[in-house]
Order: sequence, then C-alpha cells, then structure tokens
Amino acid sequence: MAKQDFYDVLGISKSASQAEIKKGYRKMAIKYHPDKNPDDKSAEENFKKAAEAYEVLSDENKKARYDQYGHQAFEGPQGGGGGFGGGGMNMDDIFSQFGDIFGGGGGFGGFGGGGQRQARVKGSNLRIRVKLTLEEIAEGVEKKVKVRRKVQAGGVSYKTCSTCNGSGQQMRVTNTILGRMQTAVTCSGCSGAGEMISSKPNGADAQGLVVEEETVSINIPEGVTEGVQLKVGGKGNDAPGKNSISGDLLVLIEEIPHATLKREGTNIHYDLYINYSDAVLGTSKEVETVKGKVKIKIDAGTQSGKILRLKGKGLPSIERYGTGDFLIHINVWTPQELNKEQRQFFEKMTTNENFAPNPNTSDKSFFEKVKDMFS
Repeated sequence: MAKQDFYDVLGISKSASQAEIKKGYRKMAIKYHPDKNPDDKSAEENFKKAAEAYEVLSDENKKARYDQYGHQAFEGPQGGGGGFGGGGMNMDDIFSQFGDIFGGGGGFGGFGGGGQRQARVKGSNLRIRVKLTLEEIAEGVEKKVKVRRKVQAGGVSYKTCSTCNGSGQQMRVTNTILGRMQTAVTCSGCSGAGEMISSKPNGADAQGLVVEEETVSINIPEGVTEGVQLKVGGKGNDAPGKNSISGDLLVLIEEIPHATLKREGTNIHYDLYINYSDAVLGTSKEVETVKGKVKIKIDAGTQSGKILRLKGKGLPSIERYGTGDFLIHINVWTPQELNKEQRQFFEKMTTNENFAPNPNTSDKSFFEKVKDMFS
C-alpha cells in the first residue's frame, strides 16, 4: 500500500515554512494523542504517521531528499544509515524525541493526565563492529553475531518506589529572585522507573539484571559504506522495571579492503595488465567483478591508460539512487628483458612510422581521463 504524502499527513502545503510544519504536526499530534483517544488503534496509527512525517520534514536535509525522491529516498536500511526510524517508532520514541513540541516532557497536561505521563526507562545501547567484503556490500547480507547483553533475571519482583510513589519524578523547589520555582526531575531513588526491586535471585546485580549471550540476526542492506551505523531495535541492555524497554544494538560497518578492486563511492576500479602483443593485436579477457565474471573485448591498437566502463556493474547506492559502474584501467606491460631476436625486432621498429606516437583528437590525455572519471 502506498504511503500517504507527508505534507498531506500534517495538513500543510509543500511550500510550508519550518514554523508551519511544526504547527501542523502539533495540531495532528493533539488531535490523535493517545490520552485523548484511549484504546483507539486508528488514532494511534495516525499519531505515529504524524511523528514520522515531522521527523523528515523538520530536518532540512531529509526534507530536501523527500521533496526530490519521495518515500523512495528512505527505503534503505531500517533505523540507521541513510534511512529514518519513523516506520518502526513506538510511542516512547515519539515522546522522547518530540516532547518539546507539546511544551514539556511528552504530555499535553490536559488530556487524561497526559502531563503526568511516566517516562519508561530505556536500557543502555550496545555497540559492535561488523566487517563486510565488497561482494557482501554489493548484494546485501544477513549476519548473525553473538552479543552479550544484560537482561532481566527471572524471579525478580518489584514494589512501588517510596521516594516518588511510582511517578518516576520528584518535584524540586528552588528559591530565585523571581520567587519559588518548582521543577520536575527524574527520581533519584528509582531512576525514573517508578519501581524498586523487592527481591531478586542469586547472580543478579543490584538492578536485577544478568548477562546472557544471544545470537542476533542483522539484515545489512546493499550498498552500505564504511562508517555507516545501523540500529537493531531492542537488542541492547535491558533496564530495570516491569515497564522498561530495552536499549538498541548499534552496528558500525567496516569494509574489508579487496585484493584487486578499489572502491570510489558506488564505482569500482580495476587495473588490468595486458602484454604488448595483446595491445597491438587485440584480445578478449575475463574479469572478475563484485557480481560475477564478465568477458571484455580489447580492441587492436589499445593504448595504455585506456579506461573501459561497464555500466551498472559497480555497487548499488544505499539511498537507491542507482548503481555505479565498473571501470577497467588498461595497463600495457612493457617487457623489461629481451632476448637477441626480440631486441633486433624492436630496433628495426624504432624507425618504422607505424610505431611512432601519433595521438589524434580522440585520444584523451591523462588529465582529461581523470576529469572525465570524476565528472
């Protein structure tokens, strides 16, 4: 099913300013807020759609990409890299990211006690590195990794925090020159969970957590680049409390250098060495690309430095902008040692006009080739 246009979701025009975008989101968020629409799944979905639209349109870079390519601009990795996390947002993500839109910590202060909405404690994130070959990057790959993460131990029981009475917040009063000011801060007794451990099994730490090893499956999209960070939601450490949510597993991509291929964005470069006879007479060669072997023809009279371009045989773009090319750089290998017969042949050719350099206008210089390569 096609996604609804983000501008339509917020009820604004494509020429809307950032202030109008913010106003449109606040209007939709208030309309579909869960405190105002309890147990209404349709309202909850519309609330999430509004948050997803605002996440993109409130960011100038994402907005520019959306205006040019639409939803396709973000159909890459989930929750990381070049994508956005709107499609997988839960209510806690929305309140934590966009609470300031509502003028406070995630609630509205007027809808069924929304202003007292208790924040759910989130566990800490874990970070790992995953190394990929060029072949894996070209096709996309599923990696299974073992992760040691903190999880809630079985048999842990909780009681309401006596410091905050389960609200997760404490009220702090400060005397200022303007008078007494009251602010809400995270409870120091339960770290905002609203609960405290009443009993825990042996082996669990003070928060009721134990360390376990888990095999996590990571779907890595095609075209990722060195340094891209992907997110696997809910596979970080657990947090204490019955209503807590797990942290995330952050995956940093590392690229394993290839023995013969060099990457340049989505393009791949390969140095092909041919002998003098092949350059003069012409030949065909089999070349290994990241997507299998291809056979190429080398014309008679090919000069060293010639670049053969195989369209679409490079790497796909992580942002779905197309596929790069495979560039073959021809290098004519000059023999360094000659026998007597070979030497006599080339000595005769030194005065032969057919062996004299005679470039024409179609033979580009080295600098022109470099310019073409980067244009």
